[in-house]
Amino acid sequence: MKCPFCGELDNRVMDSRLTKDASAIRRRRECINCARRFTTYEYVEEQPIAIIKKDGRREVFNREKVGTGIRKACQKLDISMNTIEMFIDDLERDLRETGEKEIPSHVVGERVMAKLHELNDIAYVRFASVYREFKDVNDFVDELKRLLSHPKV
Repeated sequence: MKCPFCGELDNRVMDSRLTKDASAIRRRRECINCARRFTTYEYVEEQPIAIIKKDGRREVFNREKVGTGIRKACQKLDISMNTIEMFIDDLERDLRETGEKEIPSHVVGERVMAKLHELNDIAYVRFASVYREFKDVNDFVDELKRLLSHPKV
């Protein structure tokens, strides 16, 4: 590891520990040349997930793009930003755990809707209205009927 202060490649690890979420190893290092200390993080290199769009195009999974849709659905509701971030973390982890390198966009949309249904009915209906491309009020009413016929457990 190259020292960020003097560029020397020779250094020693003073301390290693896991980050809070155990997703990385934090290492405190000391440069042999200038004796200054610096911190490095070691992460698992994750392979990108490709999302197969309705028209057949492939796009790299974009956490921010999904997050924008979820945040819009949760706007002005009593849902904390922490809860939304954990929601997005869980979704991304679920997608990675499938082991698939390519995932159809409808699978992502359905997972988001299922998680929103558990979280908040209003957010669920808001997201569904965009995701399912409601054409008129009847589509909206049909979704509300479906929601009311399948209450949360």
